[in-house]
Amino acid sequence: MEIILYLSAAVAAIAFLILVLSLTKTLKSVDKTLDSLSRTVDRLEGQMQGITAETTELLHKTNALAEDVQHKTEQLNTVVYAVKDVGSTVQNLNQSINKVTTTVASQMEKNQYKISQAVQWGNIVKQLVEKFKDGKEERPRKVNAGELSTPDSASPVTRQPNY
Repeated sequence: MEIILYLSAAVAAIAFLILVLSLTKTLKSVDKTLDSLSRTVDRLEGQMQGITAETTELLHKTNALAEDVQHKTEQLNTVVYAVKDVGSTVQNLNQSINKVTTTVASQMEKNQYKISQAVQWGNIVKQLVEKFKDGKEERPRKVNAGELSTPDSASPVTRQPNY
């Protein structure tokens, strides 16, 4: 019975040795895995720092771009308001021209008879002036003592036309 006791102690010692060897192998594998994980985390941390720097730079550029867009939008609003004012001015000018045209047309219609009378009187005055000029040109000239009054004779004085 003592042998069984020694054999059982030997089996237990062998089992414990196998357990310790197995645990050692497992712990070494876990150690390698943890080292690999640590290196991966270190690389990931470096990459994250690079990404963070790039993200910060991109954020600054985006903010600058947003400010530039805001500034240009304000300038464009000024131009749009100016164009709107020009449009309003042109519209007011068109309305004024339409009013003047309407007023002139209505006055022309109201005074059409007076205008035609004025034109007729103008024509009459023109005809009278022309007759007066024609009558002045047809008057006979005074004959001086030494001149002949016949139209065939040569006159020492040449007559100049009236214009």
